[in-house]
Amino acid sequence: MSTLAINKSQKQEMIDSEQPKNFGQGWISGTLSVTLGAIGVGAVLCFHFPWLLTMPELREVYPVPYIRALLHLILVSSFVLGMVSIMLRRSKAAGLTGMALTLLAALMGGSRVPIDGEMTNGPFLGLDWFLLNLIVFSALFIPLEQLFAKRTEQPIFRPSWRTDLTYFFFSAVLVQLTTILTLKPAMILFQWAVNAEIQTWVASLPFVVQFLAILLAADLTQYWVHRLFHAVPILWRFHAVHHSAESMDWLAGSRLHLVDVAVTRGISYIPIYLLGFAEAPIFAYIVFVSIQATFIHSNLRFEFGPLRWLTATPQFHHWHHCADPGLVDKNFAVHLPLLDRLFGTYYLPKGVWPTSYGVIGGAETAVGYFGQSIQPFLPIKVDKTSMIE
Repeated sequence: MSTLAINKSQKQEMIDSEQPKNFGQGWISGTLSVTLGAIGVGAVLCFHFPWLLTMPELREVYPVPYIRALLHLILVSSFVLGMVSIMLRRSKAAGLTGMALTLLAALMGGSRVPIDGEMTNGPFLGLDWFLLNLIVFSALFIPLEQLFAKRTEQPIFRPSWRTDLTYFFFSAVLVQLTTILTLKPAMILFQWAVNAEIQTWVASLPFVVQFLAILLAADLTQYWVHRLFHAVPILWRFHAVHHSAESMDWLAGSRLHLVDVAVTRGISYIPIYLLGFAEAPIFAYIVFVSIQATFIHSNLRFEFGPLRWLTATPQFHHWHHCADPGLVDKNFAVHLPLLDRLFGTYYLPKGVWPTSYGVIGGAETAVGYFGQSIQPFLPIKVDKTSMIE
């Protein structure tokens, strides 16, 4: 009798897993319900533990009444979408999970949760930074990718989206650690090269001039660091994680190994630190690069006409991720295609896009965030033709 029950359970799981995931089947609403419910729980936790889970720089500028209103909308939406999923889908797991998360957030205080704890400047986890980025970027890029997709057959929840969302999560939550790994090496190792007169002059330049100078200095440095990560086998182990993504969209750019992030951003910050740019243009660049890095991985069909010669676009960067053996090691710049033209790595045929992405070869990378984080340290020969997810 128990064996029969187990067989029925396994059969039901197989039926549920085979149920269509397209619009109107309850899978999308269930997934959204779980996502919004998790966001709601995370937001309530930020109110309860702001000293541990929020960035000190953001606390001062939060419009708390609007955040509470947004939190209320998120929780209501999660509950409604959960109910929709339960009504439409044979498997009730996603809908019930989303509704359970909504109930948990409500029991913890919901949108009226008080702000608890004494404020400190760290150490902290940037859970609020993750939630803010997730809400803004998904609200911006998901509709754009649905309206103007280059690959119309690619769904929102394409293969490996959970892996990339995990990268997105850790890159935001560990923002303090990433900042330390990025800024401290330059401050410690290159203090001897600081010239106060030069820094004073640079900081006095107009905002736009400083911003463009930061853009050029950072991208020139990133270009050569990026090429080194492709050329040096031990560095390629870490960078291959980024290239293992076989689907390109706004979330794919988050797939970056922590060592890759620390080395690339740390070296790129050196000229910015030595030249002594003012705080405002540096902050503007940080905002710009976060949007730009997301944008160039997105599934958008725009080619931008003459502008594609001036600034990196999705088409430009997609060729960098191309899995064609004859087109590897192209388009290393993050912002300025001119650098690739100068150094002989430019490739951007008009009206043509890559047909496949990933690392060339046939071997498999580890599956998931933690497996991919550990794999580069393992004593296994990994080259540019052996890793593919």
